[in-house]
Amino acid sequence: MQLNLSKPICFFDLETTGINITNDRIVEISILKVHPNGKEETYTQRVNPTIPIPPQVTLVHGISDADVADKPTFKEISKEVYAMIKDSDLGGFNSNRFDIPLLAEEMLRADVDFDMKNRLSIDVQTIFHKMEQRTLTAAYKFYCDKNLDDAHSAEADTLATYEVLKSQLDRYETLENDAKFLADFSSRKKFADFAGFISFNKEGQECFSFGKHKGKLVTEILEKEPGYFGWLLNADFPLYTKKVLTAIKLRQFNNKLD
Repeated sequence: MQLNLSKPICFFDLETTGINITNDRIVEISILKVHPNGKEETYTQRVNPTIPIPPQVTLVHGISDADVADKPTFKEISKEVYAMIKDSDLGGFNSNRFDIPLLAEEMLRADVDFDMKNRLSIDVQTIFHKMEQRTLTAAYKFYCDKNLDDAHSAEADTLATYEVLKSQLDRYETLENDAKFLADFSSRKKFADFAGFISFNKEGQECFSFGKHKGKLVTEILEKEPGYFGWLLNADFPLYTKKVLTAIKLRQFNNKLD
């Protein structure tokens, strides 16, 4: 089954130095761009993370410091990566909780103004977990009856993710072949930022989801405690979270001017 698309979608996978969205870096990125007419484009690039790759992480994906010593940094490839994904929705395996947040951090660190305002995100892992409760390797075997021999290679994982989604659409009649439906189905609780520090209440207003102000309106706290905003910007929060907070602060300021 082919995906029913109204705009391109980029399935992608990252291999990284670890799982900390704020501090870890990309060591390999692979993108499969699928167009509404079925045309496919691929992009795979190893990346010098500029920080050491822990030995225990190398054991997982097989990429060592020596393998990326002569590769470009993410900043050096950020413009070409953005050019490929800028008009597209995004898809991946555990992408909503890891790959998209970490990609956003790398983009913002490279001074590329990346956001998800006009994009859908389809997380194939969430669909899989809601339907079968497995891993990508098991999903590939279950849905496609193939062995994922090169697991934890970004390119192999990316291609497998795309195949799994198409097989999921073939298998489950309740899944609609529609990017908006799949994005909604594969989403978890709605957050204003990727890391989950700012959530939405029932009225669609941004609220803090952590700390002493958990459940309180962001605008209310920024008004009552202006110093809290400064602390958040200087603390060890993801760049995208800070970007969202700054946008809320600017919106609040503009509303006062109006």
